[in-house]
Amino acid sequence: MPRRTATMLASTLMLIALLCAGVFIPVPYSEMSPGPTVNTLGDHDGEPVLHIKGRKTYPTDGHLNMTTVRVTSADYRMNLVEAIYGWLAHDNKVVPHDTLYPDGKTEEESTQENAEEFSQSQESAKVAALKALDVPVKSWVIVASVVKGSPAEGKLHAGDVIKSVDGSAVRKPADVAELVTEHKPGDDVEFTIVPAKEQAAAEKENRTPTRTEKVTITTTASDDAGNKRAVVGIAAGTDHTFPFSIDIKLADVGGPSAGLMFALGIYDKLTPGSLTGGAFVAGTGTIDDAGKVGPIGGIEMKTVGARAKGAQYFLTPADNCAAAAEDTPKGLTLIKVDTIDDALAAMKDLGSGDTADLPKCKAS
Repeated sequence: MPRRTATMLASTLMLIALLCAGVFIPVPYSEMSPGPTVNTLGDHDGEPVLHIKGRKTYPTDGHLNMTTVRVTSADYRMNLVEAIYGWLAHDNKVVPHDTLYPDGKTEEESTQENAEEFSQSQESAKVAALKALDVPVKSWVIVASVVKGSPAEGKLHAGDVIKSVDGSAVRKPADVAELVTEHKPGDDVEFTIVPAKEQAAAEKENRTPTRTEKVTITTTASDDAGNKRAVVGIAAGTDHTFPFSIDIKLADVGGPSAGLMFALGIYDKLTPGSLTGGAFVAGTGTIDDAGKVGPIGGIEMKTVGARAKGAQYFLTPADNCAAAAEDTPKGLTLIKVDTIDDALAAMKDLGSGDTADLPKCKAS
């Protein structure tokens, strides 16, 4: 066989081998892409996203769209060709698999965690919106979850209201950890609680809970590599009682990043006039009970998805501004927000048509 022909044949076979390797050999990456965007002022799957009963509501117009990101499943393994295509594609983003599913987290575990975060974001959105309206909301500290096999298992239960620890009143979730870690591992800690069933019955009957219990738990050492803190194996959270019914219905969505847009939607429905001034506004951002807006992941995917649906303005968490501004879709204005008050001020400017002084995101 002539040398030139042999060289071409060898090169062809090597190319085929490389292509086969690219198709069949998995790589440790996952892909993110723009997901659906839903108007919190409108309907989804035939019913309103926001249901408010027991309080006067007002007509709305325009859009306040929450945005999402699609990700490949935990058990899906990209091949090299798909990864290269994703890296080159403008609207997609390829990231290490562990970024989306850390510590070998399964699809089911990730879905459950996202559902819990989504539920909590809805509660915080309600609280933030009502606080912005000066509507009082009753709040208390609860046992949010109990670690299986921990000292607290069987003694404390999710939904129990924590009134005090060692006689010291508990006013916020952080107080619980602070009071417990004043002990050494092996010490006893006394919790004064309202059992979850008593709390639920009191809420149903519109009365103050009357039955409390004292529960003693022996602490154990934390799993920290360095400082072995005293722990009992619970996560503390916050629960609320609202003066009227607010229900958010949106299936197949998870995570905490829609909090800001839910809060604005609730605020708009409970106030006369149009918050948007008819504009198509989308956005993202976590929100806490005090109205603080937090950063989220996948900001580039969310701006692309929002603009594709027609958004003109995008409410952007302050900590995401620089990244979002690096590649802003044409025709989309990024508005920097750090609190719900920032967002409401920006919406007021939009409604009046005075957009010159909007706090716009800038690339670093």
